[in-house]
Amino acid sequence: MSATNIRRAIARTPLAPVAAFPKRLANVARHDARVLRVSAKWLFTSREHHNYTYDLTALSREHLAWYVAAVCDTGVKQVRQHLAEIEKDDQLRRHLEAGIAGAARRGLADQRVRYGRRIGWYAIVRARRPAHIVETGVDKGLGSCVLAAALLRNAADGAPGRVTSLDINPEAGYLAKVEPYASVIDLVIGDSIAAIGALDRPVDMFLHDSDHSVEHERNEFTAVEPKLAPGALLLSDNATKTNVLPKYAEKTGRRFLAYRETPKAHWFPGDGIGAAW
Repeated sequence: MSATNIRRAIARTPLAPVAAFPKRLANVARHDARVLRVSAKWLFTSREHHNYTYDLTALSREHLAWYVAAVCDTGVKQVRQHLAEIEKDDQLRRHLEAGIAGAARRGLADQRVRYGRRIGWYAIVRARRPAHIVETGVDKGLGSCVLAAALLRNAADGAPGRVTSLDINPEAGYLAKVEPYASVIDLVIGDSIAAIGALDRPVDMFLHDSDHSVEHERNEFTAVEPKLAPGALLLSDNATKTNVLPKYAEKTGRRFLAYRETPKAHWFPGDGIGAAW
């Protein structure tokens, strides 16, 4: 009997799990070894302790392009151009690197700029050209500057806009306080629910990226609903952790789509972008 036939015969018996165990163990060990190598390198080369930054794999970046094309009802070739645009934006990169290097909190931030899924935020803003974005959760202001860079490009094309960035931490947003990006950013320090209620102009795009508890995420979407402009887009940076936005989309008669990023050479499994429109 050939080795193949022996394996097939064993596969039909109660011994199958025992026979397969060495191969299964080897597969798990190879995977864990890769994760451990990446994790060990990160521990000694990165300063970050939260809001991890990284590049996307080439495949994840391509999936993001198709995701943005679907959400924005635009051509994928145009989206790819938007993604390339931010990646080649040397002015933005220099601004962020200088801002991190000179910040009091520089010991907890990597100076190398890596946008991850935020390039998707940029492409969405370039495609939809919102007049008013509201972003909750700012941290150092990396995302705020990405949104601002897209708005500045839109303004140069004749479609100006602003972003209202909300955070409860008075130290948040240090990267968003320098021109030219500060010229389109309104940084508001305080409770996001109260700040949303005080908004005095319609919201074309809303991005939840603050307290990621289910209750707070739901409360933000509820609070912003009466402020939304017709055809507004709702985004969640928490879509891989909760089902809040898809449930809200169904409740309010919207469509929903989610993207999960794959970080390149990083131990963190990644986050994603949820969209309702």
